[in-house]
Amino acid sequence: KKYTFRPSTLERDLDFNISGTDVIVFLHMQKTGGTSFGRQLVTNMDLERPCQCRRGQKRCQCYRPGTDRDIWLFSRFSTGWSCGLHADWTELKDCVPDMMDKKEKQPKKRRYFYITMLREPVARYLSEWRHVQRGATWKTSRHMCDGRMPSEKELPSCFDDNWVGVELDEFTGCPWNLANNRQTRMLADLSLVGCYNTSRVSQEQRNRILLGSAKTNLRRMAFFGLTEFQKKSQYMFERTFKLKFIEPFEQVNGTTAGRTPISEDKRRKVEELNALDIELYDYAKDLFLQRLERLKQ
Repeated sequence: KKYTFRPSTLERDLDFNISGTDVIVFLHMQKTGGTSFGRQLVTNMDLERPCQCRRGQKRCQCYRPGTDRDIWLFSRFSTGWSCGLHADWTELKDCVPDMMDKKEKQPKKRRYFYITMLREPVARYLSEWRHVQRGATWKTSRHMCDGRMPSEKELPSCFDDNWVGVELDEFTGCPWNLANNRQTRMLADLSLVGCYNTSRVSQEQRNRILLGSAKTNLRRMAFFGLTEFQKKSQYMFERTFKLKFIEPFEQVNGTTAGRTPISEDKRRKVEELNALDIELYDYAKDLFLQRLERLKQ
């Protein structure tokens, strides 16, 4: 235990009501195991009214018991990327309530329960590099903040059409690579630092504010799991929401990133570029394990 948390932070007794107006919002950060977790949410939940998934369709309909309009899950596999591809905390907070009103065709007061998955930052970064090397770009992500998308000057691109075949040195060499400290950035409230305009505050101050904000938002989320602890994450989710999964989660350790041997120098460079994420993950892991201990008492 490195961090001391208040009992209210460790207690996870949420009275989530799937038949009421409560909505689970899944914030899915790239390469954190979010795709498989998101799939579990729509296909592997023991519900009175399971999500309806049709063959060949990317999305499922997750309605509350007894309705054909009210949705309890806001995520890629239920509502699609309605707030943008891999929308972050800043985008979701601003967009989800209006989007839900639109989808349910009526304005309503709802309670939103945010959830996410985090992953050990070096493995996550290498996994993203591998994915980009194979052709992923996520260039349609909007990065909305304070009502607008960043300008070309605020957020330059590291590549033209794609970055197929990029070597690690080139990947780590692009100063505005969004893979750097991705988890911190996607969990922080970016409007606190003037969004993507980096001239507002010094780099050092910006980093401090972003990390602090990411920790606060993570702490206040209804639930977060860790890719490295599948079974524990499943247990924590079930206890937090009082919902059950049908099949147990599996721990997959033979990932492509894990099989990528890199030199000590290159690893150090990746660690340097992800110093904020490394501290955030350290904090998250400590909080996760303390919550688990609390649940088991």
